[in-house]
Amino acid sequence: MCGIVGFTNNISNSDEVLGKMMDRIKHRGPDAYGKYIDEDIALGHRRLSIIDVSSSGDQPIFNEDDSLVIVFNGEIYNYKTIRETLIEKGHKFRTNTDTEVLIHGYEEFGEKLLNMLRGMFSFVIWDKNKKELFGARDFFGIKPMYYANMNGTLMFGSEIKSFLEHPKFTKELNTAALENYLTFQYSPASETFFKNVYKLPPAHYFRFRDGHFEAKRYWDVHFNADDKPGLDEWVNKISDTFHDSVEAHKIADVEVGSFLSSGVDSSYVAAIADVDKTFTVGFGSDEKYNEIGWAKNFSKYIGKENTSKVISPEEYWNSLSMIQYHMDEPLADPSAVALYFVCNIASEKLKVVLSGEGADEIFGGYNVYSDPNGTVYDRLPRSIKRGIGKIAAKLPAKRGVNFFVRKGRDVEERFIGNAYMFTPEERKSLLKIETDAPDPTALTKPFYDNVKNKDDVTKMQYLDLHMWMAGDILLKADKMSMANSLELRVPFLDKEVMALAERIPTKYRVTHDKSTAETKYITKYAMRLAAKKDTPKQTAKTAAKKKLGFPVPIRVWLREEKYYSLVKSYFESDCSKQFFNTAPLLKLLYDHRDGKADNSRKIWTVFIFLVWYKVYFENNGKY
Repeated sequence: MCGIVGFTNNISNSDEVLGKMMDRIKHRGPDAYGKYIDEDIALGHRRLSIIDVSSSGDQPIFNEDDSLVIVFNGEIYNYKTIRETLIEKGHKFRTNTDTEVLIHGYEEFGEKLLNMLRGMFSFVIWDKNKKELFGARDFFGIKPMYYANMNGTLMFGSEIKSFLEHPKFTKELNTAALENYLTFQYSPASETFFKNVYKLPPAHYFRFRDGHFEAKRYWDVHFNADDKPGLDEWVNKISDTFHDSVEAHKIADVEVGSFLSSGVDSSYVAAIADVDKTFTVGFGSDEKYNEIGWAKNFSKYIGKENTSKVISPEEYWNSLSMIQYHMDEPLADPSAVALYFVCNIASEKLKVVLSGEGADEIFGGYNVYSDPNGTVYDRLPRSIKRGIGKIAAKLPAKRGVNFFVRKGRDVEERFIGNAYMFTPEERKSLLKIETDAPDPTALTKPFYDNVKNKDDVTKMQYLDLHMWMAGDILLKADKMSMANSLELRVPFLDKEVMALAERIPTKYRVTHDKSTAETKYITKYAMRLAAKKDTPKQTAKTAAKKKLGFPVPIRVWLREEKYYSLVKSYFESDCSKQFFNTAPLLKLLYDHRDGKADNSRKIWTVFIFLVWYKVYFENNGKY
């Protein structure tokens, strides 16, 4: 795991500038660094040594005649197999790294190499002869890639903060991103919070030549259910495929550990990974927010050492500026801070951990996925539900009323992902500024169009795989682990696991719980059964355990005077008044404090933006 930076070279002090850019991401690779600079390009690399830990694995790395040069962030788990093929074709290797497999593979296969890979990656290759830059990002977006083409220079790298050191970079807030963020809790579009800075989307590659940048998709998810196998066969297939993925994700020349919560995903990983160490964090002693006791017992059953930490409120709140610095863009997911601390305690003992991200999106695990068919009401004709919904929409918002409003809309109209903070109307009334941000449904429509003939559960999964997972789940996973110089691997987000999961019928992803007379659904059904099969019987209840969902107690803290007052000071600041109308902001805070409403998520969304803005625009990228 590493960090990369670079730019097209049209400045006189490129070595100095590249060095400063690399220093900005030193946390991604404290073990070694390397540069390549010529009259056309400057490439920089920070290395966290995982495979071939000797100095021969340092980057940049070249092909046989030095006409191609690469900098790479990630891990390729099937690199040895591809290496054998390349040797048979006559390629000569200088190292034992997966990086060198990429450069020879590109030399042999071009962009077709990408679909041969199994792993997580973000890399660029400079072709000296063609004077062309080629770059790519992995299938799911596990590893980041940002770029900015401004003032005659293309900049690219693992983190936006490195661009701040380049003299051609113009720092300007993208107000459209702010408005989108208020709804999604993350930046959902390809353009970032920095105007004219973009994310290369997952499963895309780009070419840059003669000032022209072109990006193309090379892979996508295709849900095509296979109804022939029965449930037991699917459970066995999941078990076999996931065992294989975990083994592949353990490839390393250093020790590998595993994160562990009380949920089925991380427990499934830890149970079959056979690593020596697990890591857990929690808050206070309330079991709603603290999974440490459960994790210690589980680790004991599987014969592993568990390291844990209780995060105090002071530690949590004092870390927020630092967290948003590392995040690059504001992310209002409170669990990001917990992830930072579990990465921190793991990094004290090893360099690589396995984690359970991606299982919900791939196997249908979110509780909201049971919503399309969750009640008898859902079986009414669509025209009747829409009519009732229109009437309900004119009534004051209440829990029962909101049910009819939601059910009166098609999934494409109501579901934008696992977080929906402010409606378009709410964010317009909150914002003092005008932006050109599109309606949320305009951002989700291209993805829904790709699965327009699928059932609602599949539509929701497909959307989350392309937006929520990359924009929230994987963003915090990469940034929080790398902030601690820790490599985080996600065996659920494996090409082979996805190839299996996209064939599983919906009824084996989300199914009715026949053990109760109530209308309840079991999410991730087939995967839970596979986990039960592979989990020690003393802990088998893990496979049926309900997802905690939101285990950080910010709703409690925001009613305490100390933290209420802190947030209030941000809401009343001059910075806040640039963007927001103060009165509705304070009303959200007052109503929450007085117990009139749970506004914690909305308050947190605005507050985190203000914390992030202070770091990057008032403190010039310092915390």
